[in-house]
Amino acid sequence: MTGQPGQVKRIDAITLATVDMAESIAFYEALGFIVSFGSASDSFVTLDSGSCFVNLWAVEETADPHIWWGRVIFHVDDVDQVYQKALDAGLTPLAEPRDASWGERFFAITDPSGHDLSFAKPLTS
Repeated sequence: MTGQPGQVKRIDAITLATVDMAESIAFYEALGFIVSFGSASDSFVTLDSGSCFVNLWAVEETADPHIWWGRVIFHVDDVDQVYQKALDAGLTPLAEPRDASWGERFFAITDPSGHDLSFAKPLTS
């Protein structure tokens, strides 16, 4: 049922831990995000792309910093364009964009701190 009071409409921001702020900022900037708060010398930085925000929080490195936790999915206008932007920046997506059986075109990439990201667009009929 839609329109219920208090219903979540969208995720505005996600906060991800990083052990190397400068490397993480460079990664997200290569994908088209822009720093809107903080800098590489700060312990908290916000980057945005349209109305989507990624917060980076500096943490101390742990014995196992890449424990799989899930995936963030960013919906974009053109998956292939974002994929090419990643390649042009020297990043390494996990695979080429593909059309998935659940109705999205997507590709996955891992950020420098081990966070699993997907850039996707719903397929139209």
